[in-house]
Amino acid sequence: MNLAIRYSPLLLLLISWVIISRFGLVSPDMLPAVEEVAIKWWQMLLHDDLVVHAAFSLMRAASGLGLAILVGIGLGILIAKSKWMELLLQPMLTFLYPLPKSALIPVIIIWLGFGHSAQITVIFLGCLLPVLLSSFNGARGVETTLIWSAQSLGTTRWGMLRHVIFRAALPEILSGIRISLAISFVLLISAEMVGARKGMGFLIAFLGDSGEYPGMFAVAFMVIFFGFATDRFYLWMMRYLLRYREG
Repeated sequence: MNLAIRYSPLLLLLISWVIISRFGLVSPDMLPAVEEVAIKWWQMLLHDDLVVHAAFSLMRAASGLGLAILVGIGLGILIAKSKWMELLLQPMLTFLYPLPKSALIPVIIIWLGFGHSAQITVIFLGCLLPVLLSSFNGARGVETTLIWSAQSLGTTRWGMLRHVIFRAALPEILSGIRISLAISFVLLISAEMVGARKGMGFLIAFLGDSGEYPGMFAVAFMVIFFGFATDRFYLWMMRYLLRYREG
């Protein structure tokens, strides 16, 4: 029952879409009928390379986000625990954080061309700062008494990082990763629209330019579905990883 109430706005949105398209309240070019979009999606799934385009997009998003998580967590904790690293990198991070990451797309395409590396690099750079800053803030906020207690028990430096600092900072790190997860889809589609020959972003731009609006909407909603599904799965994973806090 709670699940039905939670997602009832989506049902209302779908019903509104059906009513608007059925009575011609909006031009079909601006909002194709639901059944046209569904039929076009099924046709593309069976006869076109929609699965291939989706696979390319998900590979790029996973690669860029994965690299951002690995580098961001390690660098964030290192900056939090090293004064000279903080003095060296803090001004740069403060300067780069408000920069619109999509503005980097043309520059990176000039540097790296139109291959996978350009899209992955855009996603990596856009997702890095939220993970890095959340890791930095989480590690910086670890209670000193926890560190003293671990030191008194003879915990090694690696054990301190792994079992004390990382574990205490994990909730904030996971929150930063969730932000980067959403950013990865935005940057993925933006980068693929500009500089790719495969991927869902390229397909949206190509179908829009060709006037195939039902297909364009079908791919766009497929991107929305992937974003929604990955976010739901990530929330479940967060609850699983933080289950020790309930005890």
